[in-house]
Amino acid sequence: MSILSRPEFHNEEAAYAYVEARVWANGRVCPHCGECERTSKMGGKSTRIGTYKCYSCRKPFTVKIGTIFESSHVPMNLWLQAIYLMCASKKGISSNQLHRTLGVTLKTAWFMSHRIREAMRDDSIGTFGSGGGAVEVDETFIGREPGVEKKTAYHHKMKVVSLLDRETGRAKSIVVDALTIATIAPILSENIAREATLYTDEAKHYRKPGKMFAAHGVVEHGKDEYVRGDVHTNTIEGYFSIFKRGMKGIYQHCGKKHLHRYMAEFDFRYSNRAALDVTDAMRADIALNGIVGKRLLYRDSLGA
Repeated sequence: MSILSRPEFHNEEAAYAYVEARVWANGRVCPHCGECERTSKMGGKSTRIGTYKCYSCRKPFTVKIGTIFESSHVPMNLWLQAIYLMCASKKGISSNQLHRTLGVTLKTAWFMSHRIREAMRDDSIGTFGSGGGAVEVDETFIGREPGVEKKTAYHHKMKVVSLLDRETGRAKSIVVDALTIATIAPILSENIAREATLYTDEAKHYRKPGKMFAAHGVVEHGKDEYVRGDVHTNTIEGYFSIFKRGMKGIYQHCGKKHLHRYMAEFDFRYSNRAALDVTDAMRADIALNGIVGKRLLYRDSLGA
């Protein structure tokens, strides 16, 4: 049977039950006062699906409060369809495609996709290379920096630094304003374990920060050197190839104020890919576990 035949994708009440089982895995909690015991489901023909009453603070609530779904009028089953489609599409799915597939307006589809990217975003400090593993670090360039005229090389482009843990397969990307030691060093220091082995190209901004770690292997791309034993950045360049194909082929354009969310989307799918035995359905459930505390207001989605 097709996974798209599952009841939570077609029935809103089943969709609420599916989300509740994950958000309230340890029991229902009132988001207003934290009450765990004195709550019950509200009945009545005029009661909205999934509404509960807290008998401590006397306020109604649903599982949507405090999540990316809060204040949304989109049916919950359509939200689950959108999450699944974004998680199952290796190079992403455009807002136009979501608009046509889900039958919502283009503006709604665009806003939904940004909220889902927030659920995918991982702001935790990484432990890349923990236990002495290898971590590849490289940068890539895309689009154009706002307000900067076109120049030679990469100076007019938006800049992204990405880290990839060879042992766990995890990736993490950070949008930066400049490629300098002052910018790169804190990123590496906060996210990579000191016992790790760092692999980079010969860029100068990696030399001094590289001394913080157990070892720093360098490949000199300028001299046509791409692999020397275990020393290479080919894995992370493979990640960049997926990112570029998605951004150019699916999304086509992205302003800098939104780039961090698109990077979070590609990081999420790569870190939870099929090669790590994560199925599309499992990936969607992992994204669903990230919906709490990630509410994105429309005015915020227009800015950074």
